[in-house]
Amino acid sequence: MSDGRERLLSGIRDSLGRGALDADTRAALERRLRFPRANVVPARGQHGSRDALLAGFITEAERVNTSVQRLPGWDGVATAVADFLRAHNLPQRVRVAGDALFKNVTWSAAGGLEIEAGPAEAADTASVTGAYAGIAETGTLMLLSGPGSPTLLNFLPPNHIVVLPEACVVGTYEDAWHRLRAEVGTGIAMPRVINWITGPSRTADIEQTLLLGAHGPRRLHVLLVDGASPAH
Repeated sequence: MSDGRERLLSGIRDSLGRGALDADTRAALERRLRFPRANVVPARGQHGSRDALLAGFITEAERVNTSVQRLPGWDGVATAVADFLRAHNLPQRVRVAGDALFKNVTWSAAGGLEIEAGPAEAADTASVTGAYAGIAETGTLMLLSGPGSPTLLNFLPPNHIVVLPEACVVGTYEDAWHRLRAEVGTGIAMPRVINWITGPSRTADIEQTLLLGAHGPRRLHVLLVDGASPAH
C-alpha cells in the first residue's frame, strides 16, 4: 500500500475512533476482495439461453431510448454507421476510438465516410466506440478508458454509436465485474475510468419534462455484431 493511501485510511480510522485492523479482520476482508460473493440476481438478469439473453438486452436498452441494430458480421459495421448518420442528416464524418475492436472493420466499405481518430473535439457530431460489455439486466453498456478509448468520446459528441459484439453481452453487472477481474493481469489492466451508460443523456429537472441530450449524447445507437471481439 502506498504511503499516501495509508495516511488517508489512517485518518479515516482515527476519525471513527478505531485503530488498525486486527489480523483476523484483515484476512477476512482480503478473502472477500479476492473471492467476491455474488449478490441476488433479479429475474430480468437471468436468461435460459443466449438468444434470450440478447433479447433481454435489446428490450431493456430500447426501454431507455437506446436504439439497437443487429448485424450478422463485421462487414456491415461501416455501412451501418454511414446509414445512421444519413438517417439523422448528419455529416458523413465520425470520430472513432483506436480500439483493437475496429481492426475488424473496413471503413472504406461505406464509401465517403470520413474517419478521424483521437479524443473527441467540440466540433464532432458523432463518435464510434466499442464497449467492454453489455448488461442485459438494464440495457447498460460498460466502457473502459484506455489509450485507444478516450472517455471524452463517450460524452462530448451529441451522437454516440457503440459497437458491441454479441459475445460481450452478459446478464448482470456482477457478471461483467467477474469477467474484468478475471482478465486483469492477462493482457487487460484495470482501467482508470469505467463508465456505465444506460441510454442517452437525459434530465427532467424542469417541470418533470424529459429532455434527452442535456449533459451528453442525445442519441445512443448500438450495433450488436454477431462475431467475437479481437480484444476479448
